[in-house]
Amino acid sequence: MAKCEICSKSVNWGNKLSITRSHISKRTSRTFKPNLRTVKTMIDGQPKRITVCAKCLKSGKISRV
Repeated sequence: MAKCEICSKSVNWGNKLSITRSHISKRTSRTFKPNLRTVKTMIDGQPKRITVCAKCLKSGKISRV
């Protein structure tokens, strides 16, 4: 399963709601997938490829090489 190696964000499950005339008539399951990117970064002085979510990249928790 895909997972962010910094914040451990992974796939979540929920319901897709079909709204008709202000009533919820049908519910089907769906998945919410994280926006993962494979980036090259320095870990222990060595360049390494890790899988990171876009939120961690944007917030500066990890820096690219």
